[in-house]
Amino acid sequence: MYISPRAKIYTKYISPTAIVLGESTVGENTIVDNNVVIGYPTRRSLRSLITSNFEEGYYELLDKASSGSKTGKNVHLRPGTVVYGRVVMGDEIETGHNVLVREDTVVGNNVVIGTLTVIEGHVKIGNNVRIESGVFIPINTVIDDNVLRRLQGAVIKDGALIGANSVLIAGVRIGGKAVIAAGSVVTKDVPSETVVAGVPAKPISTGEKYKEKRKLWEEGRI
Repeated sequence: MYISPRAKIYTKYISPTAIVLGESTVGENTIVDNNVVIGYPTRRSLRSLITSNFEEGYYELLDKASSGSKTGKNVHLRPGTVVYGRVVMGDEIETGHNVLVREDTVVGNNVVIGTLTVIEGHVKIGNNVRIESGVFIPINTVIDDNVLRRLQGAVIKDGALIGANSVLIAGVRIGGKAVIAAGSVVTKDVPSETVVAGVPAKPISTGEKYKEKRKLWEEGRI
C-alpha cells in the first residue's frame, strides 16, 4: 500500500495493495480493492519530473506527479481499477475488474462501469448510468443521465451450430439445428434448420442441404 501524505481518506476499507496518490479524496464507506490505483499521473507529468533529475523513490515520483482525483461516498473500486488524476467520481459508483478511467473525466452518482471498460479521458458521464463490460468510451464523449442498457440473453435451441467468432445480438433466438456461419453477426431470430451467414447474417441455405454437404465433405467427396 502507498497512500500519499496529501490524500484525504474518509474510509477504512482500503486494500493493503492499493495506491492512492496526490491530493486525492476517498469518501466515506468506499471500498478500494486489491491493486487499485487512484490518482495515477499522466505521462507528461511523469516525464517532466524524470528529466529534471528527480532523485526520490518510485512512489514518491508517482505521488509528486499526481494531481489527485476525487472519489465520493459508498463507491466500490474493484481489483485492477486505475483512476487517473483530475478524475471526479460521485457517490454510489461501482467498477468491475480492470477498469481504466483516464484524466479529466467526471462521473455522476449511481453509476456502474463494467469489467474491462476503458474510459479514454475528458469524458462526462451523468447520473444513474450503467456501462456494460468491455466497453471503450473515446475521448470527449458525453453520456447524459439515466442511460441504461438492459441485456437479454440469446436463446439457442437443441442441435444448433454456432461458428467461430460469431456475434449474437442480445435477445435473438436461434432455432433448433440452425447453423450460424463463422464470423456472422446475428441481429434477428434464426428459424430452425436454417443456415445463415454474413454481417448482418442472412439465410443462405437450409439445414438439410448443409447436412448433405457436410456428409460429402467428411467422406472426402468434395
